[in-house]
Amino acid sequence: MRNFHITIWLGSAPRPRASVFVSLFTFVVLVRTVLITVVPLQALAFLETAQKVSVLYLCVSVFGVAGSLSIPWLVHKIKRRWTFTLAGVCAVAAAACFASGYLPLFVLGMVFQVFSVASFEISLNLYIMDHIPKKDLGHFEPTRVFFAAGAYSAGPWFGVFLWTQAAAWAPFVLSAILAAAVVAFFWYLRLTENPAVSPMKTKPPNPVRYIKRFVEQPRLRLSWMLAVGRSGWWSMFFIYAPIYAVESGLGDEAGGLLVSLGLACAFLVPLWGWIARHFGVRRLLVAAYTLSGLASIAVAFAMELPLLGAAVLLGAALLTATIDGAGNIPFLRAVHPTERAEMTTVFATYRDAGQLLPPATFAVLLKIFPLASVFVASGAAALILAYYARYIPKKL
Repeated sequence: MRNFHITIWLGSAPRPRASVFVSLFTFVVLVRTVLITVVPLQALAFLETAQKVSVLYLCVSVFGVAGSLSIPWLVHKIKRRWTFTLAGVCAVAAAACFASGYLPLFVLGMVFQVFSVASFEISLNLYIMDHIPKKDLGHFEPTRVFFAAGAYSAGPWFGVFLWTQAAAWAPFVLSAILAAAVVAFFWYLRLTENPAVSPMKTKPPNPVRYIKRFVEQPRLRLSWMLAVGRSGWWSMFFIYAPIYAVESGLGDEAGGLLVSLGLACAFLVPLWGWIARHFGVRRLLVAAYTLSGLASIAVAFAMELPLLGAAVLLGAALLTATIDGAGNIPFLRAVHPTERAEMTTVFATYRDAGQLLPPATFAVLLKIFPLASVFVASGAAALILAYYARYIPKKL
């Protein structure tokens, strides 16, 4: 009976304001960014070489893709709110595994973390598409990235600071507390699903069918490929910027600071979003991928001087942050309302692919070439994506 009254009330109830989703997204980001630099540094301490760290991230990312594709089944079976809650539980479990100081549990913690990030993102995107009109997405995407910039910029440095100066378990405890707070805040908001697009009692979605449907749509394929490139560059930055800082003699805390300063470039996302709205998403992304690619390649030639190499890497991060001005708009504007859950799940694998492809490539490269090859390969990939960004529709 309670569900009946809620369904009628939804028709006249006001939509949650965009600020609600901006706040929720920011808290979710903070859960991850507190550990985003600590985890690769901890992996390097366990495994001792960048090449072995690449192999580890590759293996974990394979599990991440499989986990992401299972999320539509979870949404169908236990609904979005419980999928979001499960993401918080996995984030707490990941923090506990990381704090153990035991390599097998550390690896398990990475798997929990990857699944948690994917579940948070898919659940949030579904709520966002339910409650934020398509015409407002061009303003919403840069805004949510801007407000998350504080978490992006403070989290990496603060996590490493706690790890090195307070206690080895401190950043993991903080991440677990934040994850619990995110879930509590989510339940306080009492977000509802739009009954017009919520799944009815049907059979669980077939992954093979909705992957095929996604691939058949050129605009969705293009949006996924561009998102993989953006995610892949940042995954490279999260892992190899701190490794570069350690191997060049700058130290652990310098690695955390380098990542924090790079992510602080997200404060400029509203500017890039304004440019995208006035000059077009296509023009912005073609220019951004081109400049990011050239700057990334330049890092390889500046690495012999640690401070100069760090400065050039920060410049590359600033140019890559320009891409975030468009956010996921190419996908959000292309997906059909009745296919949101399935298509969002497939699209969200861009994060897993962005975490899988770079380590897979770099694990091979680092067997033969020095660390500089990582930045050359990342730059070359960005230049290729600049070419494909020309196929974005002009009207975006």
